[in-house]
Amino acid sequence: MQEHKVDVDLKKLQGFQAGVAKQNKTMTNLGVALVFLVLVLLYASFAQGHGHLGVFVISAAVIGAYMAMNIGANDVANNIGPAVGSRAMTMVGALVVAAVFEAAGALIAGGDVVSTIQKGIIDPKGIEDQMVFIWAMMSALLAAALWLNLATWFGAPVSTTHSIVGGVVGAGIAAAGAASVDWAKMGAIVASWVISPALGGLIAAGFLLFIKKMILFKDDKLAASRTWVPVLVAIMAGTFAMYLVMKGFKHIWKADTAMIWLIGVGSGVATWVITKPLVARASIGMENRRKSVATLFTMPLICSAALLSFAHGANDVANAVGPLAAIVTAATSTVAGASKIALPFWVMVIGALGISIGLMLFGPKLIRTVGEKITKLNQMRAFCVALSAAITVIAASWLGLPVSSTHIAVGGVFGVGFLREYLNNRGKSSHKKIPASEIKTRERRRLVRRRELMTIAAAWIITVPVSALLSAALYLALYHSFEG
Repeated sequence: MQEHKVDVDLKKLQGFQAGVAKQNKTMTNLGVALVFLVLVLLYASFAQGHGHLGVFVISAAVIGAYMAMNIGANDVANNIGPAVGSRAMTMVGALVVAAVFEAAGALIAGGDVVSTIQKGIIDPKGIEDQMVFIWAMMSALLAAALWLNLATWFGAPVSTTHSIVGGVVGAGIAAAGAASVDWAKMGAIVASWVISPALGGLIAAGFLLFIKKMILFKDDKLAASRTWVPVLVAIMAGTFAMYLVMKGFKHIWKADTAMIWLIGVGSGVATWVITKPLVARASIGMENRRKSVATLFTMPLICSAALLSFAHGANDVANAVGPLAAIVTAATSTVAGASKIALPFWVMVIGALGISIGLMLFGPKLIRTVGEKITKLNQMRAFCVALSAAITVIAASWLGLPVSSTHIAVGGVFGVGFLREYLNNRGKSSHKKIPASEIKTRERRRLVRRRELMTIAAAWIITVPVSALLSAALYLALYHSFEG
């Protein structure tokens, strides 16, 4: 009895210590984030805060840094979450790889020109007053950052692009009226809420079904792996080569369609030639089991996580620094709402560092959500999700469909989860036949957590409206407080 009491007390003590350690880590992370924001404030004050509008540049720099950290905390999880959830990468390793490649993508291929009115959803002619434009952009940026922060706290991966679009719409309506909004483009964005996850889920499920039928359901899984794994890795290499040319390097080199296909096919063929003997060598001595086959996808999965992070940094850094650069330009220009602006290097550095710092400090929560909480992933399933993300973005770009990389990646995770659930409950999770009578008596298993599904779907639906309302409220409060 006494020993039992000691064990209980020991467990309580250990639980208390774990809670204290977690609280201390949270406070440390908040402290580091605050230090980064203070450093940005000091830099902007001494180097950029000149002129009668210098205070707005300083404020926008801090808000932009805050937005960048929230992008790192929320959005990057979609690139590396599946790799971590499948145990292909450790959390620390994934954070380091993603931080390096996100920053590299932002600095190398982030572009030298950013549209001041994100996605062209607001007519610049409707906001000709310089101060109105500055207040609108600051409100949009802050509203998007606050919404991302809240979504991260709830553990919901949301689209940063949709967040900033909602912010711009809300501030634009408050500043210039509803007529300033391109409602046709907004309708396309709403359609992407359905298009993005559906495409991502279908393509990821399709590749997983192919792997199951051509490799896992075969009696000799290793022989099938030696045939098909090099092909799948070659498809991944070709797809990512096209993805990087189209999305990652689009600001520094725009290739035509023929060149993109040539690069993709060439990369795929070269990868197949290199990978085939490597897979054959790696399979020697392996057991003829699913777990053994899954390990063959580990290195391609790590590479895909790095490449997705690079492309994400190149594209989505604009969500943090686009409005910031617009404010900097408006504060130093006589023309408000110019259609194109030069992007100062210091602005890009803030975006790149902010994304990496936000990822390192606050990213693990969303990484675990995407990689572990939705459904159980192994290397093969995570590989299908990563491949689906690249293919869907490429296909959508050619078809002119508006899609969200966040929705695609999370949709891919749901796709592989629901396919597994369907096959398992239909008695088709292996090549062995299960009698129909047994299938009917088997209890239906849920391999996708419905709670996560509902939370994420709800967050996606309300992202644009919430960020728009918050932005409009911030604009009205700021503008009337300082201009009224």
